[in-house]
Amino acid sequence: MNWSPTIFRIKDIAIKMHVSFLLLLGYEAWIWRSHGYEGMLFGMGMTLLLFSCVILHELGHALAAGTVGIPVREILLLPIGGVAYLSRRPRKPIHELWIAVAGPLVNVAIAFVLLPFIPTADISATMSIAALPSPDSLPSWSVAVSSLFVANVMLVLFNMLPAFPLDGGRVLRALIAMVTSERQATTIATMIGQGAAVVIGIIGILNGNIMLPLTAALIFLSAGNEQSETQARTMLETRLVGDAYNRNAITLSPADRTSRVVDYILTSYQPDFAVVQGNQLLGIVTREDVLHALVTDPRDVYVAGIMQRDFIKVAHTLTLDDVRTTIGAANNGEVAAVYRGEEFLGLVSLTDIAEALAVIDYVARQKTLPSV
Repeated sequence: MNWSPTIFRIKDIAIKMHVSFLLLLGYEAWIWRSHGYEGMLFGMGMTLLLFSCVILHELGHALAAGTVGIPVREILLLPIGGVAYLSRRPRKPIHELWIAVAGPLVNVAIAFVLLPFIPTADISATMSIAALPSPDSLPSWSVAVSSLFVANVMLVLFNMLPAFPLDGGRVLRALIAMVTSERQATTIATMIGQGAAVVIGIIGILNGNIMLPLTAALIFLSAGNEQSETQARTMLETRLVGDAYNRNAITLSPADRTSRVVDYILTSYQPDFAVVQGNQLLGIVTREDVLHALVTDPRDVYVAGIMQRDFIKVAHTLTLDDVRTTIGAANNGEVAAVYRGEEFLGLVSLTDIAEALAVIDYVARQKTLPSV
């Protein structure tokens, strides 16, 4: 089951919504039920309007990323917010800075657009968390506008906290990275972000707000993941894919049968096979392709009928991190064909890269150990 179906597209960006979002809509309808059907519709409508602002926030990130040559494949809506998936990480600190501030700037713009529609007498009351819609309020236009205004202001203030990996934390890392290495900047930003997460969690516990500790836990774990990813990227940038692909891989002929591939899978650790004719790569057959063929067709078919003809090509001079990014951005399997000019050299998969990372990390740690 697809738990995050695409609800619409904006150019090449798929806007997806996790099915758990429906629970949030149901919850909002439930807490507004005292006002009848009108109140239930108002609660759900306010939720949809608020998440429309979240979509615009993420589109701000996406458009900013596009201006520096980083496409965004999709935006995912979750009950706790939205996530824009960049095809690759920005290489320059100034690019990360620009992408990070673009989202909150959208919310600032929305707040300025809404401000003239708030009655003057309600301005002071609006600048309060109490202005957020609650079941005690009567559903009205003024409540909706005031609530959206405050929600956008709060989105800006919360996202700009220097708690990595929130937008403010990314701004902090970008600024630090301008005067030091990205790895060191990430370490500093992670320490600050996790410290801020602990403070947020304690505040939530003391105030009986269960959402704050949950949010703090998410920030804490996400910061750790970001640091691990940066360390991995730094290590993978030190090795070329031309030094890591399998030079002794088993290859297939287009006339081979699936039964032969099954034998290879059972007797070797190789999960992916190049289908070649002479020195020309015709396609790729993965373990998943073979298993699918066995389930859907009981005949012992030729591999030419099940191979993937559309595959990712990478130059042997790319780093392992570049190849990992290319495979992830293509969203077309987990294997790439390595070429030297027009010459096919071999295959490399995300699994191969993960194993190479483990070896690189092991060697690096061995160098730091004291000699005996």
